[in-house]
Amino acid sequence: MKLFARKKVFGNPLHKHFASEFEVNNWIVSDFVLERLIPAVGYHPFPLNELMLMASAVCYFRPALILEWGTHIGKSARVFYETTKAFGIDCEIHSTDLLDDVPHQEHPHDKRGSLVNGLNEVILHRGDGLTCSLEICRRKTESGNRLFFVDGDHEYETVRSELDAILTGVPAASVLLHDTFYQSEEANYNIGPYKAVKDVLANYSNKYKVVQVNTGLPGMTLVYPRKNV
Repeated sequence: MKLFARKKVFGNPLHKHFASEFEVNNWIVSDFVLERLIPAVGYHPFPLNELMLMASAVCYFRPALILEWGTHIGKSARVFYETTKAFGIDCEIHSTDLLDDVPHQEHPHDKRGSLVNGLNEVILHRGDGLTCSLEICRRKTESGNRLFFVDGDHEYETVRSELDAILTGVPAASVLLHDTFYQSEEANYNIGPYKAVKDVLANYSNKYKVVQVNTGLPGMTLVYPRKNV
């Protein structure tokens, strides 16, 4: 009889005492990232610190729905899947990608979703990602947190319009945004998504808090609602 190694059981990454600020147990999350995420997805395009933030956001908010677009081969969706499974979070992950006939230099074609194919909790869609994700939120009326993942793609206008649409349409949602590292305007690179997040949040009267991974490219930002606002 062939023996299979048992999957490692990870501890509770959340502190049990009351705290008003975002916080997880970094040692438990680090253990999970090294044991489970790196073997599954590697560390590109998400380096270790960004994998930590992605996993931490899922653990902290325990979303019932995760919505993302730009599936490609499914790396971000696989990160979310592995996190929800490891920490016992009942969650549907919806990932939307381009239609087959839409030209794009990063179109995955027959490799679309290869890292998540066959996983029941990951539902793949084709079409406009923002439109599809907001429609899913409208249809899914049951209670539970919503977590969006937005790939900034280094573009100011894209991030500004998508983040504003999410916060307007689903104001209680939390949002992870990729490609948000900020370098000085004199350096003339990678300032668009960072400025877009800043400009959008300026219109929401201090209703959201921000956690940033900003040590270098590509960078990631978490936006989440303040309590009792």
